[in-house]
Amino acid sequence: MAESPKRHFGEIVLRFYLREDNKTNSAPRDSICDMQEVFRKHIWQFDKILLTTKKMLEAAQILNIPVYVTTQSAAKLGDTVPELQELTAGAAVVADKTAFSMMRALELASHFPPVSATEQGKGASEVVIVGIESHICVTQTTLDLLARGHRVYVLADGVSSCNPQEIDVALARLRAAGAVVTTSESWLYECMGDAAISEFKGIAKLVTKTKADTKTTLETLLSTSKL
Repeated sequence: MAESPKRHFGEIVLRFYLREDNKTNSAPRDSICDMQEVFRKHIWQFDKILLTTKKMLEAAQILNIPVYVTTQSAAKLGDTVPELQELTAGAAVVADKTAFSMMRALELASHFPPVSATEQGKGASEVVIVGIESHICVTQTTLDLLARGHRVYVLADGVSSCNPQEIDVALARLRAAGAVVTTSESWLYECMGDAAISEFKGIAKLVTKTKADTKTTLETLLSTSKL
């Protein structure tokens, strides 16, 4: 009997790479880095990054992907922007930090334990990152996750910095370090892997709903990119 299709980063990994305790960290994780109101007027094209972040959070609900959210010094810099409050209410972890890497927030880092080279097929997480700033918090978080043996996807239409010139440099560095630099829509379809899965209709509706925003965001952020 033919097997039903599975999501690449979810069921397939869970099925073929089970640990001895029948648990795995390999299902995808969605990390939202420091999307706070205070940064809106300083970050280049912040509202475009916000559109991608909202799309990824809605997709996370459809695909049942856990979400990890950080703020940077919230007591001084404030909470996550209002547009994301409802979508992040059910996050697996919401952590405040003073360090730049999300992995320096202990309550979050505990969900991404180091994985040895021999265990990477079994215990490595698939982590997709959106947020700010690309050359500081996003870079340091990505490098820390890679050092722990996890696979990291950085969304080129989901990260930015105060100075736009920093973005290409940061993404080039992260790609060289082993991260996958891709786009939100590409990652979503790679995550699903097959149009026959039950979640496909929900994601297809989301992609259609956000089509205009995605087009504008890509044109704005990547039209002059050297990636």
